[in-house]
Amino acid sequence: MAEPSLIFPATEYRLRVTRLQRRMQADGQDALLLTTPADVFYVTGFLTRFWESPARPWFIVVPATGAPIAVIPAIGADLMRRCWVTDIRIWDAPDPEDDGVSLLADTLTALVPETGSIGVPMRLETQLRMPLADYARVGARIAPRRFVDATDTVQRVREVKSEAEIEKIRAICGVADRTFARVPDFAGAGRPLDQVFRDFQIALLQEGADWVSYVAGGAGPGGYGDVISPAGSRPLAPGDVLMLDTGAVRDGYFCDFDRNYAIGKADDAARRAHAALFTATDVALSDLRPGMTARDLYDLLTGALHMQGAKPGSGRLGHGLGVTLTEWPSVTAKDGTVLREGMVLTLEPGVEIAPGKIMVHEENIVLRADGAELLSARTPPELPEFH
Repeated sequence: MAEPSLIFPATEYRLRVTRLQRRMQADGQDALLLTTPADVFYVTGFLTRFWESPARPWFIVVPATGAPIAVIPAIGADLMRRCWVTDIRIWDAPDPEDDGVSLLADTLTALVPETGSIGVPMRLETQLRMPLADYARVGARIAPRRFVDATDTVQRVREVKSEAEIEKIRAICGVADRTFARVPDFAGAGRPLDQVFRDFQIALLQEGADWVSYVAGGAGPGGYGDVISPAGSRPLAPGDVLMLDTGAVRDGYFCDFDRNYAIGKADDAARRAHAALFTATDVALSDLRPGMTARDLYDLLTGALHMQGAKPGSGRLGHGLGVTLTEWPSVTAKDGTVLREGMVLTLEPGVEIAPGKIMVHEENIVLRADGAELLSARTPPELPEFH
């Protein structure tokens, strides 16, 4: 009889846990406590939209050796039993008096010696998905055992993807590629931007996305002001630049890239901006290698933009990608994270066309031993026009 496991074979998850345990040993941790949807999914394959409800906490405990333990609300027991995890401890939640506190504390005290430590991710790009008061209560109950920071423990393992993960990301990039090819069918002069956003999401689902966690973009004469605002009802007009950006999901993995279009004939400034972004991305695709840092990649992109006479946009110019829409590292002037073979990244240069007008461009890549491999289909070198 086949071993239960969702999304990937159980061997994939065992390898991940082994890598975490090696890192835990190096970092002096006797157990690891995971609470976020991404970390729980990464270790177990437990994939659900029920995370949208904040009413219940969920816990995965990774011991120093052996398989992880799920300490979860009873409502999740059936789905967790379809994963590879066999030690599942449940309580009826939500419980205003003891919402898993006692069960989690008892689990930790049985696994960890009195002088031991339990790792919890604590720094940038981490969250604690349980009430802070309950976290303090668990800490008091397990004392003299203590919680310690496990940000590096988790991030250094998760940032390098297996070939199975890379293929999942490639598949959702393919969904987005096919959807972007359909944009001319529903975007053009006279179409309200909010309707374009809706049609874009519908097309992503039709092309095979499980859900569309993120859609963003912008439109305006010769450029747009930002890339995070909700879409308004203003109709697209000749001279506008339209950008659509998606973080669609399939089998728990994200894509994250955008495309730019001109409504009617593009003006010279918009065409120059698009060409500069294309060239900067080409430089990164050509020159990026393992062993460089996120800061080095930032310098590659900004240097190439300056060579094109373009003014780089502020903020980061890319990031990690995987079981969340954005992962570490950040492609900024301050991030010294070493880029390693197997990391999946976005290349996201941006330029300022004029005060209040920008253009950004994004591709998804995996870093191989000999350089970058595209996971998204390359955008055309010239700004596409919808006539």
